[in-house]
Amino acid sequence: MKFSSSLAVITGGASGLGKSVAERVIAAGGKAAILDLQEAAGRAVAAEIGAHFFPCDVADEAQVIASFDAANVALGGINLVVNCAGIVGAGKLLGKEGPMPVGFFEKVVRVNLIGTFLCDKTAAAIMQNNPPNEDGERGVIIHTASVAAFEGQIGQVAYSATKAGIAGMTLPIARELARFGIRCVAIAPGIFMTPMLASLPQDVQDSLGRQVPFPPRLGKPAEFAQLVQSIVEIPTLNGETIRLDGAIRMAPR
Repeated sequence: MKFSSSLAVITGGASGLGKSVAERVIAAGGKAAILDLQEAAGRAVAAEIGAHFFPCDVADEAQVIASFDAANVALGGINLVVNCAGIVGAGKLLGKEGPMPVGFFEKVVRVNLIGTFLCDKTAAAIMQNNPPNEDGERGVIIHTASVAAFEGQIGQVAYSATKAGIAGMTLPIARELARFGIRCVAIAPGIFMTPMLASLPQDVQDSLGRQVPFPPRLGKPAEFAQLVQSIVEIPTLNGETIRLDGAIRMAPR
């Protein structure tokens, strides 16, 4: 699929990785719709780069369906979905105040894992009706997993569970949607320069970056967006979770 022909919906597109993807889609000549809970930031980014914005809580099925329907109309179709919406959900199984409340765990699962599932199924229902290109392709769905899916640290029990789930459902979705010409691929980023990390002191950022074997720095959102473009443009990339981490393997803490 040509990246310049992307009709993309990007969840969590008001900042960080999602924003960088939206910027790259627009710069390549495609169209993008940003879905995010951060309404002010989302509208500002959309106005700045020439995208559409729709407020959406990905954990709410009715909102997901309404937002995708609106994006489908605004873009004149949807052939690319990049799931970047999510929450960190840091917390120990046995914290200082006692065992982790089940409600906390459920919230992280609801946003990260179920939110991705809701966007996937809603997107696939739209994409299946797209006219196929010369390779029979109708669309691409991209997940954001994490290296925490494989080396979860202490305090990441909920977060790691969701990211492992996202990685785990990538292949079954790719296999199921193959008959429609819809691919599904996951990216597992390492330590990236997100708004949360950008708020940390420079010495802390530098320390985190030095943990990466090579290059010894934090990942750039533009590199994540570059991989999104490569996934879109290489049709045999399918059903895989790709680590984008500079060869880091996370320590227990």
